[in-house]
Amino acid sequence: MFADVIIDQDAKAIDREFVYQIPEEFDVKLGMRVIVPFGARYLQGFVVGIKEDCSFDKTKIKKISSVVEDFSAIKSEMLQLMQFMAKRNHLKLASILRLFLPAEMREGKVKELFKSFYCLNTDAQITLSKSAKKQEEAVCYLKSCDKEESAVMVERFGYSAMKSLLEKGYVTKTQEKFSRRPQIDMGESAKVILNPMQQNAIDTMKDNKTYLLHGVTGSGKTEVYMNLIERALKQDKNAIMLVPEISLTPQIFNHFKARFGEQVAILHSGLSAGERFDEWKRLFSGEARIAVGARSAIFAPLENLGIIIIDEEHEQSYVSESNPRFSTHDVAAFRARFNACPLVLGSATPSVESYEKAKQGEHTLVEMPVRANGKELPAIQIIDMVGEIRKGNSGIFSSQLIAELANVVNAKKQAMLFINRRGFSSFMRCRECGYVAKCTDCDVSLVYHREDNRLKCHYCGKQFRVLDKCPKCGSENIKHGAVGTEKVVSELNKLFPDVKILRMDNDTTGTKNAHQKILNEFKNSLPAILVGTQMIAKGHDFENVVLVGIVDADQSLFHADYRSTERTFQLITQVSGRAGRGSSEGKVILQSYAPKHYVYKFVANYDYKGFFRKEENIRQTSEFPPFSRIIRILFSNQDENKALSEVKMCYNEIVKLKEKYESEIIYLDAMKSPIKKIQDRYRYQIMLRVKLDRADEIENEVFEKVDKLTKSNVFVEINPQSLS
Repeated sequence: MFADVIIDQDAKAIDREFVYQIPEEFDVKLGMRVIVPFGARYLQGFVVGIKEDCSFDKTKIKKISSVVEDFSAIKSEMLQLMQFMAKRNHLKLASILRLFLPAEMREGKVKELFKSFYCLNTDAQITLSKSAKKQEEAVCYLKSCDKEESAVMVERFGYSAMKSLLEKGYVTKTQEKFSRRPQIDMGESAKVILNPMQQNAIDTMKDNKTYLLHGVTGSGKTEVYMNLIERALKQDKNAIMLVPEISLTPQIFNHFKARFGEQVAILHSGLSAGERFDEWKRLFSGEARIAVGARSAIFAPLENLGIIIIDEEHEQSYVSESNPRFSTHDVAAFRARFNACPLVLGSATPSVESYEKAKQGEHTLVEMPVRANGKELPAIQIIDMVGEIRKGNSGIFSSQLIAELANVVNAKKQAMLFINRRGFSSFMRCRECGYVAKCTDCDVSLVYHREDNRLKCHYCGKQFRVLDKCPKCGSENIKHGAVGTEKVVSELNKLFPDVKILRMDNDTTGTKNAHQKILNEFKNSLPAILVGTQMIAKGHDFENVVLVGIVDADQSLFHADYRSTERTFQLITQVSGRAGRGSSEGKVILQSYAPKHYVYKFVANYDYKGFFRKEENIRQTSEFPPFSRIIRILFSNQDENKALSEVKMCYNEIVKLKEKYESEIIYLDAMKSPIKKIQDRYRYQIMLRVKLDRADEIENEVFEKVDKLTKSNVFVEINPQSLS
């Protein structure tokens, strides 16, 4: 017998199957990990095919050296998913297979944890001498508790006492598998009585289709999700539930764990290696039947899926922007087709692409247009910050926001302030010569973090000394840029020194369980103000939050990206929805320097359909997705000349496609990336925008040319989430 093996090396030159002979003593199955001789080394590989014969000279075929596990770590569905992703996303096979296993497991750095226990031998007649005090104490202890960990017994009663009891046969020692479970404050789960709107949604979403669940914030989508999963479990099927942010995972997990108990496993990057491996193994073995987590949970090793749910489906985090690059929606659609189960995409602000598909009938639209508690969505008041400056207020808070915050504090309620920028200020600039402090490895300005008194790069993480004078002209006249979360907290502490003020961003959530600790502290504090980035914008449900302040609504509006208006509408709508979810009415104060921009008219009325019609018209007229396809080829190299050389070589070949598909290619150009350098690698790109009619054909030809002409560090993206 022979095996087709993919070598676990992320190298383009060996991105193919290699044939190995299966020794008779090994029971090798599809999906197993094996160790094989490869050149002068022994490497890990994945068995992706088994056959009785092969066309090569059998005397020259090497044998599999050993198997890593005695089971197939990659299930058959995932092997078919590998083929789909390789074709759809043009990825290397080994890169895809790595997505299906916990990284530490693949690297041999983690395995199942076993603990040893002492317990009394009930068949033994125990007689101890009066001098064996410790042995007697140990026996009495075990009589009271049935069994105890060996380490605890040795610490309490000494190694020699326990060794003696074991030798006499008075105690026995056993090994038990120990599950490293994430620490979750479970809480209680009251069975909710569904309203007619929720029940209609559940009854509708039963066929093997893709459904777009468009429900306003607070409409009770989470309860719908849980009922859909409950229905799948009753049919003896399993479920995957995805959320976009790690910060949402503990809260969602709490609800699901309270409802479904040990059937739920959590998967996200914030777990320890042991926790991630044990949760993966529980899903793999069928002990857990519901996978809850961020993007990576779409690869949960569950079979017989009955439902896949992507909450906040519009979020850009569902598209991987690092290698291997893929869309979670594409993977979810494949798995839903494979398992013949419904795929539910839920959002209060669906992506333009998803809503267009619903309009065209590719997705089935299900709507939940009112809040589950029957209350109105919070009123949004738009503040003209230019007018505030004219009145003499040059601070970061409008007089109206300060007054509303004071009302919240006096009423012992809670407020959330949103600003999608961390740090104290976005840059430091010399007022005399215009010098801006930039990262040495990335073509971006450094952000000032006052808590650490350092300048930090938010792309590579490098840190630098704060400027006290300009290194270019020597001037001490240094200006700070736009404010971030640190600055907002600093100003709030001056205004409300006795109020609990918390901050939630990448700087405060770097440690284990930090998200949950901050959210729990906020939940249990009255009055309190939570300041945060987009981490706080969605999914959170706090009944005492009566005010949301949006400090700088324009921040995402004027980016050089065709999605900037859409993202602004989504962010503001999502964060506004955090207010008024309890018995008290909510209010939103939105601060803008461009209050007459058309997006704010739709935002103020929560008019998604009106916004969609406007955006649809703009995209259709300008021929941007979803009415065209963008293909971006990104070149990255530490040597700028090599990156430039590859760009030119590829561009000269792709220009020939422009001649072949003259009317189908709307736009083609080669250029520096908007951020020219990241992590000391220079970045250039080729951009194409093509009509949909022959987009697949053009895309395949572009990939063929790129594969043929380039060696490495080249990434092709379809409709990239960020053009920077």
